[in-house]
Amino acid sequence: MSEGIKDHDEWAYGLPKLERAPVIELPELGHILPFDGVRNPSGRSASSHKSFFTYRTEANGWVPRLGMTESAAELAVALEALLDPNLYDLKFQPLTVTYLDENGVSRRYTHDLLLVFRDGHRRLVFVRNEASLLKPLTERAIEAIAAATPNHAADDLIIVNASDYTRQRRENLFRLHHISWERDAEADQVVMDILEFRQGDVFIAELIRSAATISPDRAFRACLRAIARGELLANLDNVISELSKVQRA
Repeated sequence: MSEGIKDHDEWAYGLPKLERAPVIELPELGHILPFDGVRNPSGRSASSHKSFFTYRTEANGWVPRLGMTESAAELAVALEALLDPNLYDLKFQPLTVTYLDENGVSRRYTHDLLLVFRDGHRRLVFVRNEASLLKPLTERAIEAIAAATPNHAADDLIIVNASDYTRQRRENLFRLHHISWERDAEADQVVMDILEFRQGDVFIAELIRSAATISPDRAFRACLRAIARGELLANLDNVISELSKVQRA
């Protein structure tokens, strides 16, 4: 073979494993409240997708706060929670506990999320992929972590299967969270008025065509906001587009 050309068997198919990098320390971000978790999860990882984003809750006076997640699934779970009108506050990496594993070794674990609802209910969220959740070792670790978590920290702890959040669902939740903060009351009302006379499933494209008094872009975005508010139902495991079917909740 000519110089500089490698045979197929010599290709490195996998990505190179990078050395662990220190966490990213951000400076003050002006009008954005700082990350307030007990642990900064932003260190470089060869296996997980770290995310930085801003979010708003009533507890923070709707002022944007910086959030950090250790995986794309954690981000999706957080975005889904933020779309819930009953949510009052959301905390990332809220609490670290120390527990003994089955071999008697002391380990530390930081919870992924803490959801605080308007009625005062506090819920810790444990996010893990399905392959890990099926292992008895993981089940025993979760039991030990739950036992080590003080009662005052939360009212309950739920386990979320990260594998339930397909790439399409994650992308939809990201877009819905982003657009939920747009304001266009006229377009929202036009779309909801059209839906008063529709029964069953309807294509978003039909709603856009029927919304003749506003632009197609405004009509489509109004449909997305209605989905984000829970007023329209859509299959989030398919990318939402003009060809998507929706129905009134």
